[in-house]
Amino acid sequence: MAKGYWFFQATVRDMETYKKYIAADRVSFEKFGARYLVRGGEHQIVEGKARDRQVVIEFDSYEKALACYHSPEYQAAAKFRFASADSDVVIVKGVD
Repeated sequence: MAKGYWFFQATVRDMETYKKYIAADRVSFEKFGARYLVRGGEHQIVEGKARDRQVVIEFDSYEKALACYHSPEYQAAAKFRFASADSDVVIVKGVD
């Protein structure tokens, strides 16, 4: 079964509220077995445009990645993100 990945970029406008998002998203990530592969860190934009913060999260399956995003737990956490950052989230099915 192919793994699922979240590719997430954010430009944080309000760090105190964003910290609430980080604390709240743990509930859904633990429930769906998420693993951080990239979480912030040094990066270079070599082509195109990107936001300030880069995150890659791995799930055991594409279905779990989608279910996590649509879960009530994550949607409750996402309200803090919407209030504190401009962001993009893409969920991708990995290669079998």
